[in-house]
Amino acid sequence: MIFDLHTHHRRCGHARGELRDYVEAALAAGLDTLGFSDHSPFFAEEDDHHKPWVAMARPEFGSYLAEAARLREEYRGRIRLLTGVESDFFPEHAELYARTYADLELDYIIGSVHVVGDTDIFHRDRWTGATEDHLLAEKERYCDLVAASARSGMFDILGHIDALRGNCPRLDEIRTPAEDRMVEAIAESGVVVEVNTSGNTKRCGGWYPSDRLLGRLREHDIPLTFGSDAHDPERVGDQFHEVRGRLRALGYRDWHVFERRERRAVPL
Repeated sequence: MIFDLHTHHRRCGHARGELRDYVEAALAAGLDTLGFSDHSPFFAEEDDHHKPWVAMARPEFGSYLAEAARLREEYRGRIRLLTGVESDFFPEHAELYARTYADLELDYIIGSVHVVGDTDIFHRDRWTGATEDHLLAEKERYCDLVAASARSGMFDILGHIDALRGNCPRLDEIRTPAEDRMVEAIAESGVVVEVNTSGNTKRCGGWYPSDRLLGRLREHDIPLTFGSDAHDPERVGDQFHEVRGRLRALGYRDWHVFERRERRAVPL
């Protein structure tokens, strides 16, 4: 099976193309399964469209789900389409987000940490003049948030679990017990981790998680899936075969897809 569970489109404000464009790109790339997983609205904010350059407006969420459902029927028999969402994790709002998702017919939810403190993790300026102590503290805060997201039980998949290093590659070299706690929390929770190839679009290059961290996940037999995190139709399925080869080399024999929040192992 060739699949991609992590894609975005123009509603989020920082991606290009419509949902249909991603379906057609997936067909052209030979995918069997494509998942829609655009950024959820900021449900806890007062304004309907908080940070329009980051996520869709609250009133657009329903139209997103409806469009995904229509496309699923239209393309039935040609490609399997799944409807998911990439959800931010804010511990203080976790209950609200969980209630919001509870009655929706989603196939999966990707939980991702995009904000540490008040600043987006990909904001280049957050690393200007950063000392080693500051880098360590930020990595520890981030790892603790990812660990909390694993323990929350809200998510089927954890997205780009070391994306904090996206524009600060040095962070991967910093060792801290917080990373150990994060890996242990993920292992204990049973949540699936994605191998996300969008690191190639950032300064760090490569994938999330890094090869070093990927090896640690293997030591704990943590289940994996694949997502390109495409914000452009041309990236759908990006490096799928390379990732599959690397996981086989690490000793994995399967990875996972979802439908109606049920996990299914498929051979690598």
